[in-house]
Amino acid sequence: MNPDLERLQPYPFERLAKLKAGVTPPAALDHIALSIGEPKHDAPGFVVEELLTHLHGLSSYPLTRGMDALREAIATWLTSRFGLAAVDPARQVLPVNGTREALFAFAQAVVERGREALVAMPNPFYQIYEGAALLAGAEPWFMNSEAEAGYLPDFEAVPAEAWRRCQLVYVCSPGNPTGAVIPEARLRRLIELADEHDFLIASDECYSELYPDEQQPPPGLLGACAAMGRHDYRRCVVFHSLSKRSNLPGMRSGFVAGDAEVLARFLLYRTYHGCAMPPPVQHASLKAWGDEAHVIVNRKLYREKFAAVLEILGPVLQVQRPDAGFYLWPRVPIDDRDFARDLFAAENVTVLPGSYLSREAHGRNPGAGHVRMALVAPVDDCIEAAGRIRRFVETLGA
Repeated sequence: MNPDLERLQPYPFERLAKLKAGVTPPAALDHIALSIGEPKHDAPGFVVEELLTHLHGLSSYPLTRGMDALREAIATWLTSRFGLAAVDPARQVLPVNGTREALFAFAQAVVERGREALVAMPNPFYQIYEGAALLAGAEPWFMNSEAEAGYLPDFEAVPAEAWRRCQLVYVCSPGNPTGAVIPEARLRRLIELADEHDFLIASDECYSELYPDEQQPPPGLLGACAAMGRHDYRRCVVFHSLSKRSNLPGMRSGFVAGDAEVLARFLLYRTYHGCAMPPPVQHASLKAWGDEAHVIVNRKLYREKFAAVLEILGPVLQVQRPDAGFYLWPRVPIDDRDFARDLFAAENVTVLPGSYLSREAHGRNPGAGHVRMALVAPVDDCIEAAGRIRRFVETLGA
């Protein structure tokens, strides 16, 4: 067996299940889950119909690099969304089966084992980054994202020795779980550091299309490249998904885009990996990337939920609307694990302890004292959950 499997830590939801084990919530209250970031809004009907229309395509093997038309649609979307001069669909775009799979596989393809490999990532973080680093034979380096710094990773705090060993940096903007957006100026600084220290940047942007202001979409890594005149997107790769943008988590569809030389090597890896996107999913994805109307409706639904929930929780918790995404990341008045367990016991609402989403690093666990709430349930359920959470918090001060 691969000995690096022993280095993997329990997944947050495995730890949450153990935390809740033996706890019996009130039977009179229906369970409301705010713990998992699984969109519950309706999938776009026209995308589902396109999927059904092309089921006859299952009789053909798909290409790992995907259909030309799908790559062209993605390149068009990227160019429009991030104000890029151009994206070469043949060399700078690669469809993937969701960003989770691609984020993990990317480290396996690009990390060079045997030379003190280090992979940097935000802390708290999406667990895939750590697992990808460990199974690629690398050491994770955690960049703490603290409230005092706007929940953004501090690139300047990384010591020179860590940069010397670094081969890959994961960033997540908008962030999971914090919702913080990395400004373009800070992305440009990270690109400068990549040039100076010779590492790649993998930017997880799967929440980029869920934002509160229609006139201010979050910036992206490729846009920062373009602002620097780097139209080859050298050292930079972005990951996007239809799961959050289009409420299609079960379709497992996304893409990777950026540096053509890096993507050529990643395509080679994926050819052997055997992970081509099924033809019906490719046709449905093409339709989804070509339409913005359903995404605008999706954002409106999240705006309504944030407004209602924050009105309820604002008076009793340290909580603010995130820059983007669909998570709340409040501070809680007791240990975050106790808060999650006791809230479930009292109100049959599940949230995720923040300490389960981060690691002890540089003297502290930056997720401790927070919980993650995913506002993915229908608006009435979110409002009901917020009312129960407020009732629970008020009992803590009694």
